[in-house]
Amino acid sequence: MKRRTVLVGAALAVTGALFTTACTPPGQASSTGGGGETLVVYSNSVSDGRGDWLTKEAEAAGFKLQLVDLGGGDVMNRLSAEKNNPVADVTFGLNNVYFEKLKAQGALESYTPAWSAEVDAALGDKDGKTFWPIVREPIMLVYNKNAYATPADAPQDWTDLWTKQQFKGRYETQTALGGATTQMVISGILARYPDPNGTLGVSQQGWDQIKAFFSSGSPAVKGTDLFARMKDGKVDAGQMWLAGKASREKQYGIATEAVKPAVGVPYAVQQVALVKGSKKAEAAKKFIDWFGSADIQAKWSNKFFTAPTNTKALATANKDAVTQTDAFTAQKIDWALVAKNIDKWVEKIELEYLKG
Repeated sequence: MKRRTVLVGAALAVTGALFTTACTPPGQASSTGGGGETLVVYSNSVSDGRGDWLTKEAEAAGFKLQLVDLGGGDVMNRLSAEKNNPVADVTFGLNNVYFEKLKAQGALESYTPAWSAEVDAALGDKDGKTFWPIVREPIMLVYNKNAYATPADAPQDWTDLWTKQQFKGRYETQTALGGATTQMVISGILARYPDPNGTLGVSQQGWDQIKAFFSSGSPAVKGTDLFARMKDGKVDAGQMWLAGKASREKQYGIATEAVKPAVGVPYAVQQVALVKGSKKAEAAKKFIDWFGSADIQAKWSNKFFTAPTNTKALATANKDAVTQTDAFTAQKIDWALVAKNIDKWVEKIELEYLKG
């Protein structure tokens, strides 16, 4: 399954179609579970089989879930739109930028999970009250190893894609910008060119770069995964997150390599939080305690190739996933600049540069 991006307006109109419900069989409810209540969970991290796995594991623990699968930006927009009449009880998978904005809007409720001492709180809410880190994940440029004779022939940085003729037209660019991964890629490019006097905090050079990025790429094909296009030789490279790289290599039978630019890569630290105004807050808190626990995060790591933030989970987590995550340098990004401008950056790109 491909990580989906669903426009907010359409999502609001087809709520029922987006929900995946797991029902607990009679007599199976756990004392640590949701007490028979169905929790609505908004997430951008339940594709690629994660949602199916989570509903089954949660069911065994006594929780009944309804999962809404949206792109990161769309999850945030929906929670913002519903903050005065919330539908969701829990949200997870978004990065700090989105959660900081939701917190500022008053869409999240303060809660300290039972496992809070097992994570570095600095990776989450700077005030240590509202949202908490669960997974670290590098956002990468990946390429098909068969497309290049040697690693030296492959792109070494995002900027190579549109500044070197051999890569032009051979990499995928997104046609919908609501996904968290896509917005992290955009942020990683524009954050290299900060200018307090520039348009939306970015110099003209930065906007020229992002224009060239989209104009020189091959637009994504709706319903066709990047890895399917690489396997068919339509493109050679594109954006991906670490767990997605691992799962798609198995699914499509191709070997890829992640680029490690000298400047580093954006890191997404996925968070989890309680939605303010939830009528099932107590059950939602129990779910957060369960989901972020060392046991479940270690299982999640081994199933989906992730690096948990829970230090107690590391002992039994997927060691290769942790090693690969740690192998990247974190790009220095002014996240305050990103949080302030990302929506306007996306709007400008869609209006002026997007190629569809």
